[in-house]
Amino acid sequence: MTALLEVEDLKVAYGKIEAVKGISFTVEAGQIVTLIGTNGAGKTTTLRTLSGLLKPSGGRILFDGQPLANVPAHKIVALGLAHSPEGRHIFPRLTIAENLQLGAFLRSDKAGIEKDIQRAYDLFPILGERRKQAAGTLSGGEQQMLAMGRALMSQPKLLMLDEPSMGLSPIMMQKIMSTIAELKAAGTTILLVEQNAQAALSLADQGHVMEVGSIVLSGTGQDLLHDESVRKAYLGED
Repeated sequence: MTALLEVEDLKVAYGKIEAVKGISFTVEAGQIVTLIGTNGAGKTTTLRTLSGLLKPSGGRILFDGQPLANVPAHKIVALGLAHSPEGRHIFPRLTIAENLQLGAFLRSDKAGIEKDIQRAYDLFPILGERRKQAAGTLSGGEQQMLAMGRALMSQPKLLMLDEPSMGLSPIMMQKIMSTIAELKAAGTTILLVEQNAQAALSLADQGHVMEVGSIVLSGTGQDLLHDESVRKAYLGED
């Protein structure tokens, strides 16, 4: 496998507070890699830095062999790295179809855009049924589907998902996780930040446990799923 994303000694600071303290990991093409940990561990900060929304204070990021230092966020999207952020950030007054079209704002291939909009409807049939409906009227789970569909509209080489199951019912969470598995099976590479450690590690090829800005444990998803310290800290087992 080829390393699509290489993160080396990444540091991110908010003023004098170092939120990410020199972490290193790779994402190989075709993999799901997950970052798990409690709130405040630095997971979301890591994704925001990779997508160009925050500037690192140290370290190196290589995406598809290209350094991302000082590359603006919109150009990072153009390189093939898409970010579906925590909290979804859809445009509530626009329709579902219009939200999806905005995900393709860097593209000019009309036929390809229409094909990918249909792909989003195939992945999430409820979006197709309600395509003319204002996005703000959707349920939380449906909005998460729309956020994922919109991120896919840029035809990413790497899709970053930040807390896709947050606030969802168990049934809707299972639908989202099933869709992530479908995306991987179709060849999409995914970097997943997820509060549900059980679900995330069950899907992941590789996982990293973050605590207070550092990676404290790494392994395959299955290894971490059966690690005693992970089971006690994140899976609620005594």
